[in-house]
Amino acid sequence: MNIKFPMLILCSVWLLTLFIFPTAQAQSGNCGFIQNPDQQAYCRAVNGGGSSQCGFIRDNDLQARCRAETGGGSGQCGFIRNPDMQAACRASTQQRSSSSSTAASGQCGFIQDPDRQAYCRATTGGGQGQCGFIRNNDLQAMCRAETGGGRGQCGFIRDPDMQAACRAQTR
Repeated sequence: MNIKFPMLILCSVWLLTLFIFPTAQAQSGNCGFIQNPDQQAYCRAVNGGGSSQCGFIRDNDLQARCRAETGGGSGQCGFIRNPDMQAACRASTQQRSSSSSTAASGQCGFIQDPDRQAYCRATTGGGQGQCGFIRNNDLQAMCRAETGGGRGQCGFIRDPDMQAACRAQTR
């Protein structure tokens, strides 16, 4: 029982960190609704707070991703130990730095989880059609919101932290 609870928390943080790609100007005020302090600092950083917010993050993988997405570039992704999270980090930073969505979505192929891979492909240029391949309902709603469906899709997300992050990421 003691092992399951930390794993549940780790999985929740993992879902939130892997699947938040800032695609639009965010309302960073919505970051305050996120209960997890690491995730809240990440949200604030990638939504205009800058890399100084990354210093408040205790999780090393999330901190490296935060630094990469707030101006540190894809070199920071190399410090991430989780291979799926590292590939997602490289895809999102490549998407920002290059005009080619093909190069960014190519990194998504290194993600082993099929839901996470489809999400990555959709948010790095594959479009909303890729969202249909995602089986996780919360993740599918997040995907649809970020690929053109708008903030209304965030209301379908049951996880409160993920819903707040979705609202912060979309218009």
